Amino acid sequence: MLLRQPRTVTEAQECLAQGAVPIGGATLVWATWQRDGFPELAMSLRELPEATAVEPESLGAAVVLHRIDERVPEVLRRAAGSVGTGAVRRTATVGGNLVGSSLRCLLPAALVLDARADVLGPDRPYETDLAEVMAKRHLLLGLRWRTPVASGYRKQPAEAGGPPPLVVATAVHADGEGRYRLRVAVRDGYDVLSESAGCDAGPDEALDALERTDIGGLPAGARDVVREQVADILGPLAAR
Repeated sequence: MLLRQPRTVTEAQECLAQGAVPIGGATLVWATWQRDGFPELAMSLRELPEATAVEPESLGAAVVLHRIDERVPEVLRRAAGSVGTGAVRRTATVGGNLVGSSLRCLLPAALVLDARADVLGPDRPYETDLAEVMAKRHLLLGLRWRTPVASGYRKQPAEAGGPPPLVVATAVHADGEGRYRLRVAVRDGYDVLSESAGCDAGPDEALDALERTDIGGLPAGARDVVREQVADILGPLAAR
């Protein structure tokens, strides 16, 4: 297998045109390749500046999870820190987790940040939403978002080899007029849903609104966790 490491977007486009297979950290594909055979040409984005940024409002797709630190919002940092073992986090990448993994552990955090995705199309890079990235499995270059007022993350304990653990991610955003809006994303099994609600009047108003969305159809235990997370994130804001 020949591994290419493009240093510019143009070089990355050339690699794709030649049939290069993006590999991320290869944590999800290595066993399959050992069984079924390796591709002739692969591509890593770890030398591409656009894919390696770690900034307060952006994160590159080639960033390995253990590099995600206090420069990004709490919800994203905690989501990355909950993935696998330390050895996995030292090799697994943001792009691999979001596009290549069925668990998509970072997706709830990205959704509550209202993140937009920079992807590499056949002709040029462009910005799109996460739904398109998930559906079409684009080559992700990175994520961008606005800094939230506050954010939180909770991942329930789970047995190894069992169903995916429940995840609840939250973030509060302020609009240009100072009003707050709460975003909540829940991973229940392999499904991820995301909803939002006004929260200027506090947790009760937000929870009542969320109960009228798909979140209200979650199992009772999952809704309990959502209520706890909403209270945790909105309580300090109400005291300001």
